[in-house]
Amino acid sequence: MLRPVILAGGSGTRLWPLSRPEHPKPLVRLAGDRSMLQETALRAALLGESADPIMVCGQDHYPPISDQLAEIGVNLYRAVLEPVGRNTAPAAAAAALLSAADDLLLVLPADHDIKNTGAFVEAVEGAKAAARAGWLVTFGVTPDRPETGYGYIEHGPAITGLPGVIRIASFREKPDLRTARSHLDSGRYSWNSGMFLFRAGTFVDELRSASPGMIRQVRAALGGQGETDAAVLDHQAFAACPEGSIDRVVMERTRRGAMAPLEAGWSDLGSWAALWEEASRDSRGNVVAGPAEVRSVSSSYVSAGERPVLVLGLDRVIVVDTGDAVLVAAMDRAQDVKPPEPSRDHPD
Repeated sequence: MLRPVILAGGSGTRLWPLSRPEHPKPLVRLAGDRSMLQETALRAALLGESADPIMVCGQDHYPPISDQLAEIGVNLYRAVLEPVGRNTAPAAAAAALLSAADDLLLVLPADHDIKNTGAFVEAVEGAKAAARAGWLVTFGVTPDRPETGYGYIEHGPAITGLPGVIRIASFREKPDLRTARSHLDSGRYSWNSGMFLFRAGTFVDELRSASPGMIRQVRAALGGQGETDAAVLDHQAFAACPEGSIDRVVMERTRRGAMAPLEAGWSDLGSWAALWEEASRDSRGNVVAGPAEVRSVSSSYVSAGERPVLVLGLDRVIVVDTGDAVLVAAMDRAQDVKPPEPSRDHPD
């Protein structure tokens, strides 16, 4: 049985000031009437013969998440509530321990954009055989530009009997521009989408080998919780759990790593530059939202909240005004955006 696992714990700091700790990126309605969380849940509902999804999120974010899911008619799911964030590997471990060993877990971050949902469903269907055979599958996206904001997957050999699925030779961290261009030119790399498909039992076994302390603490945090609406992880046990992503903890160490292609108009919209890249732009390459005006401006993202914003004579800039905060940044520094440090009192 296929079971979607939606990870809704990301903070999205590079989309500050729109994304905040109290209202993180998955809950933000970046384009249109639906949030990224809602779009992810609706995509998951398109998968045939799938079980009710597991929703992993922060305990404080559960009320708005449940409200947003109710808005779109998604009422049947299992919630796993984290008292603190410990990245994606512990989150996936909790979902795996709450599932049958033979369940195929489709791990979906709740802050991705996918334009072609039909191609997404086809990619998942095409990867099921590999997951059932014991491979831990990630989905790779063919790069169309030298992107420095994504991780890369180096292609290995094809896997016999599994059309389109290849072994993973290596994972590469977010590169500098020169390295990204080299990856693009070689044709031997794909962007790492951060979505995964594997048997629950396979993931637990691999995690037990890679980080026995992590699986032990997640199991302790779950305790003996049965089939309830929400599994609240024990704070002390989960806080003692090592942090780590699925990529770093499991995929970079396993010998069972595989990649399936995903050509579905994917983006993680992880920065204002990525949002600009995916949005409809005017004849000068600008995205302008709200009561904003641009004059002699090109290739820029300008968003105003309630008050007017004017941008004059600039190129490749990001200007975002949310009413209580303002961001002004060069487009090529979008990956460096983060919330400002708390103000400190200075001596006289």
